[in-house]
Amino acid sequence: MSNIFAAIIIVAIIAFSLRGSIKHFKGEGGCCGGGNSVVKEPDKKLDNPVIGKTTLKVEGMHCENCRNRVKRVINSIEGASCKVNLKKGLVDIEYDRDIDNDIFIKAIEDLDFHVVSTL
Repeated sequence: MSNIFAAIIIVAIIAFSLRGSIKHFKGEGGCCGGGNSVVKEPDKKLDNPVIGKTTLKVEGMHCENCRNRVKRVINSIEGASCKVNLKKGLVDIEYDRDIDNDIFIKAIEDLDFHVVSTL
């Protein structure tokens, strides 16, 4: 009888874990403090004409809060603006002045994400 009770508890734990994991990888989970109540980070409009663009392939972004953290750090760089595609793991950055890609990479990696490549 105790084996059946233990099995039921284990099945319940696995079910809750799977549900949370599925939401997490769909970008709906609460990782990094996110969840359904997360307010989206607004897009930033550059003051001057765009002189360059770069795209970074980034690993580790899973939810809306991850997207907001990356947007916030890139948008805080004077002359830079970005959009984040969670499904593809891409950060599209536009800039209106000369900014070295290493600045973007360091800013994102300081958030504990991993920049795989520059496209």
